[in-house]
Amino acid sequence: MKKAALLGILVLAVCFAACNSESGSATGASNSDSPYAAQVDSLLSIMTLEEKIGQMNQYNGFWNVTGPVPAGDEAANKKYEHLKKGWVGSMLNVRGVENVRAVQKIAVEESRLGIPLIIGFDVIHGYKTLSPIPLAESASWDLEAISNSAKVAAAESAASGINWTFAPMVDIGRDPRWGRVMEGAGEDPYLGSLIAAARVKGFQGDDLSDPFTIAACTKHFAGYGFAEGGKDYNTADFGTSTLYNMVLPPFKATVDADVKTFMNSFNVLNGIPATGDQFLQREVLKGKWNFQGFVVSDWGSIGEMIAHGYAEDGKHAAELAANAGSDMDMESYLYVEHLAELVRNGRVDETYITDAARRILTVKYELGLFEDPYRYCDEAREQETIGKAEHQEAVLDMAKKSIVLLKNDNNLLPLKKSGQRIAVIGQFANDKNSPLGSWRIAADDNTAVTLLEGLAAYPDNSITYAEGAAVTVGENSFVMEAAINEDDKSGFAEARRVARAADVVIMNLGEVGWQSGEGRSRVNIDLPGVQQELLEAVYEVNPNIVLVLQNGRPLALPWADENIPAIVEAWQLGTQSGNAIAQVLYGDYNPSGKMPMTTPRDKGQIPIYYNHKSTGRPVIPAPNLVFWSHYMDESNAPLYPFGHGLSYTTFQYEGLAVNANGDGTFKVSFTLTNTGAIKGKEVAQLYIQDVAASVTRPVRELKGFQMVELAPGASQEISFTLTDTELGFYDNDGEFVVEDGLYRVFIGGSSATEYSAEFTR
Repeated sequence: MKKAALLGILVLAVCFAACNSESGSATGASNSDSPYAAQVDSLLSIMTLEEKIGQMNQYNGFWNVTGPVPAGDEAANKKYEHLKKGWVGSMLNVRGVENVRAVQKIAVEESRLGIPLIIGFDVIHGYKTLSPIPLAESASWDLEAISNSAKVAAAESAASGINWTFAPMVDIGRDPRWGRVMEGAGEDPYLGSLIAAARVKGFQGDDLSDPFTIAACTKHFAGYGFAEGGKDYNTADFGTSTLYNMVLPPFKATVDADVKTFMNSFNVLNGIPATGDQFLQREVLKGKWNFQGFVVSDWGSIGEMIAHGYAEDGKHAAELAANAGSDMDMESYLYVEHLAELVRNGRVDETYITDAARRILTVKYELGLFEDPYRYCDEAREQETIGKAEHQEAVLDMAKKSIVLLKNDNNLLPLKKSGQRIAVIGQFANDKNSPLGSWRIAADDNTAVTLLEGLAAYPDNSITYAEGAAVTVGENSFVMEAAINEDDKSGFAEARRVARAADVVIMNLGEVGWQSGEGRSRVNIDLPGVQQELLEAVYEVNPNIVLVLQNGRPLALPWADENIPAIVEAWQLGTQSGNAIAQVLYGDYNPSGKMPMTTPRDKGQIPIYYNHKSTGRPVIPAPNLVFWSHYMDESNAPLYPFGHGLSYTTFQYEGLAVNANGDGTFKVSFTLTNTGAIKGKEVAQLYIQDVAASVTRPVRELKGFQMVELAPGASQEISFTLTDTELGFYDNDGEFVVEDGLYRVFIGGSSATEYSAEFTR
């Protein structure tokens, strides 16, 4: 069907709607808050049941779309026929203007109604130009920079024909064994909520029809980050207090930020797969929170309810998912195969189908796709936008802000800019691929700036490089998984030789880019392969070591913390990795990052997180007694607490006071002073403890932070206002309550601060 025919049908539909405006559409009440409600209802009024269900069907790219459909590929031909019938609402993993235009042309010009496709893609931390992995970005605690990072990702992906990303992931993660912690914002619901909203704002902008913005997708709803044992796709099992106070707040924050789509989760919660959970999707999300967008399943998760033991077969799975509120089926094929029959047999109410189609069509209108189905298909814009200089500058800025200085004994850092002999050791220092991290499926391989390349910008020192030991073995180490070198130490001798002759040794160690991400859980979260042995071997000949870590999760490295004088958490920083690290090492950028997750001393402490409950026996009851909550063979304390991060200067907190404002709120004030010799930024953090509550509260909870930059010797008074929002919590029925009583407030540079005051509400 040609575009003119589509316009004619839509004009008739609008007239139909105008004639029936008082009674509303026969397919159900429209969303009166949407400016597109009339157009959507008009279109729905002329759609068949199969066409509505088609909007709920999403297919992966299934052939070279700029060429003919392969004659012998039965599955591809079937999907192509569905496209022409209008039985496909979205496609994913089709990218590039030429390819997107080709599939959009089929949907718009060959189907009966010409409804455009929404094109989805996993734009997680950039498209071609990569920012740091999301966990690293979260270490910046810089909401503006994080939002701008998402804006850059949106601009490049939109210029490539994409108009929908499956991000942000807002799952709270307490278990660094889980590979997908790299994709989120860490362990804290307060910080996670602010970052989630910032990312949505960055992706979607102020006008979703702007061709440089894309629709965001909050995922995974809900509880995925609590997978037992840190094993991906595993069961999650926790109480209602954790659900309402820890898991759900970041999701709610994105609804408040007007996120357009949600993705449900792979996991079972309370015995029900999230994809088939009516409580989560209909009662909470679409009911209590009044979410107006649509919910997409995760890849194949509707069909996976059979494996969970919840659905009998594919038809039953489609029934359960549709009734639960899952609006779009990603790659299970079950809606398009079974929903029409289920509706006609009375197993699924057609109003659910109409509601799902309405939600999907509304987002397409908001994206401007009905005004111009090819608004994201501009070849000139694609060429001008991808990789442009201001994007490189933005991701470099984000990378520098993401770096955390974990340790710096004797002020080993920053490095002197001249007259030093520096040995650089480790595979990653000369690796252009691994620093890109996981979830970078549109980026070109081997496009990261290496650490050696970054250090080359400082030519007045003598740099000697030795690999020391390869981390990976095999030709395809970076394709999907890394084959780790567990025994080849042939490069140790050369590493020791160059280290012995150096004033300072930079050891660049960590994880391969593919060792974190989806499906990449690890039992051992130490340095993979022979890297720990390499570190100790070099230390024997020169202990003057700066350990630069590049990894996708917090690593448990107690030996390094005890022995290595300077440790820099540099994560996997994306395209500008080496430049960012070099500028921090040389002090051209004073690090200000803070850890968004607690770092354990040992994997046996996991899950470990700062906002835990007290227990009834939190401290030693008497000398030499063992009957309290502890390990016999390890400290309870983490290696690095949540919020930890040093600077090349020092800060002092003093003058803490809490005063009632007379309106039920409380002012917390203190003075922050830069007591060091150089200018620096500090993330001043505020935590509270509700000492006795109707539902036990954590030992402390982050409720505010401010980033303050101070010159040497300068002071600034900082204040926070605590309202009911900060002092309250959700009870076990999901109701928000605020209780009178004693509160403690803690102020400092990490969650481990003991600088506190008390007040009574």
